[in-house]
Amino acid sequence: MEKQLAIAEILTAVRVNRTPLSAPPAEAVPHDEADAYRVQDVLHNLLSPDFGAQVGYKIGCTSTVMQVYLGIDHPCAGGLYQSGVHQSGISLPYKNYVHVGVECEIAVRLGSDVVTGDVPFTADSIASFVDAYYPAIEIVDDRYADWRSVDPRVLIADDFFAAGCVLGAPVARTDAPDLLSVDGRAIINGREVGRGTGADVLGHPHHALAWLANHLAETGKTLRAGDIVLTGSLIRTEWLNAGDEVLMELSGLGSVTVRFEA
Repeated sequence: MEKQLAIAEILTAVRVNRTPLSAPPAEAVPHDEADAYRVQDVLHNLLSPDFGAQVGYKIGCTSTVMQVYLGIDHPCAGGLYQSGVHQSGISLPYKNYVHVGVECEIAVRLGSDVVTGDVPFTADSIASFVDAYYPAIEIVDDRYADWRSVDPRVLIADDFFAAGCVLGAPVARTDAPDLLSVDGRAIINGREVGRGTGADVLGHPHHALAWLANHLAETGKTLRAGDIVLTGSLIRTEWLNAGDEVLMELSGLGSVTVRFEA
């Protein structure tokens, strides 16, 4: 527990002070992936005074393009905090991040608590807990001097690049299109920079949601009514410059925008 707290305190300082983290020493690396998630739990408690309560989760590495880009072949989860959830059209200070990036995502909102007695969850069984979908921009932050040199266990402990999200208008599950056919386009400063479909997210975004529900159940946690979950990027991460304007369009779900002010 002492080591987990020590690692979490290092990661908290990086998040609060926006100072890039150099490759941490071996003693500051969780000893396995399960330990990384235990550090993440401690980190959430340390971050809540500055970033607000946890209001959901992000799932990373759910598409081939992201698994190849990050060199990780399985999903990874992180937390979302109240202060980091924004509505479409917002302008955010670029200086609030170490090196901000964006991803094009389908987000879900849970309509009821997920009953853990139903594990293991499948894409079909988890669907009934979904209340609505959003077109979403995940905000990620490269908080490292060189993220490629950082042990993946540290990335997991640090919420896997999570820095918030921007949500468009919700679409009720009963009114939503077939997520497999949702076409996502990432447009930065008027230029398309990436494209993907709902089918790119583990074959269907509900597979990613089921993975998260099963992952949480392993440690006695569960998804709750009102939780927002980012199911994973349809495109490769786009790192931004000050002043960039971002538009994500997801067919059948709508669009979402954000600007990062100099």
